[in-house]
Amino acid sequence: GDVWSRWSHSKQEKYTGKFTVEKRKLEALVGDVGLVVPEEAKHYGISSTFAPIVGKKEVPFVVQYEVKLQDGLSCGGAYMKLFDSHGVDGKLEEFKDDTRFVIMFGPDRCGATDKVHFILQHRSPKTGVWQEKHFKDTPSAPKDNLSHLYGLIINPDNSFEIHIDGEKKASGNLMSSMEPPINPLKDIDDPADKKPEDWVDEAKMDDPTSSKPDVWDEDAPMMIPDAKVSKPEGWVDDAPKKLADPSAKKPEDWDDDEDGEWEAPMVDNPACKIGCGTWEAPR
Repeated sequence: GDVWSRWSHSKQEKYTGKFTVEKRKLEALVGDVGLVVPEEAKHYGISSTFAPIVGKKEVPFVVQYEVKLQDGLSCGGAYMKLFDSHGVDGKLEEFKDDTRFVIMFGPDRCGATDKVHFILQHRSPKTGVWQEKHFKDTPSAPKDNLSHLYGLIINPDNSFEIHIDGEKKASGNLMSSMEPPINPLKDIDDPADKKPEDWVDEAKMDDPTSSKPDVWDEDAPMMIPDAKVSKPEGWVDDAPKKLADPSAKKPEDWDDDEDGEWEAPMVDNPACKIGCGTWEAPR
């Protein structure tokens, strides 16, 4: 009962799944419960408020939470989003997938995607426009069904670290490791500039003073068999390169009904010391 006094399901139509509160299938701490996704192939959204965070000088910002993909994960995300107080105007059940957030963090896997997301939404002090900034070198999520603690640490010097089970898996800097960068590039292409009318895209061209040599033969092949080389003595044209090992014997415990028809292993044909098969001269 206390859980649902703190957590609210989103009422948006997209979120058809409803979390339940249950124990893990394999308990770690007796009686310990968590938010469980009971049905696959549905979207789930749930939110809670927490006390305001007041930044302090030289104190890092840390967020961490535990995820157990106890039935595995082929396509889905188990990430969290941190909203500011204006994200849903205090109406937790109104949040949806495109509600503006501040930080998105956590594991996501589907097809070619396999990463632990770290995404910021940053507001440009110049334009006032909010834009997503994605960490470029995200680590992969563990591929087992165990519990894992995901942690994000953002330091006052703009460096950050992503931890899994207390071990650093990736790190970067807000000023240099996000795409697009938080600070705009100092130089950009001039939007007013245009390609000159007499601009030629190809840097090189056929030499107009060159002509085809008189002895050039367009019908002749580039390569021909070397007429000075002949087939080596001892080459066998019609012998197989591999044959059944004549010294092999069927094991005494071999059962044709259960094991199938026994076949001797293949070995190199001793007649092919020089070579076997169709001989072709080098070109």
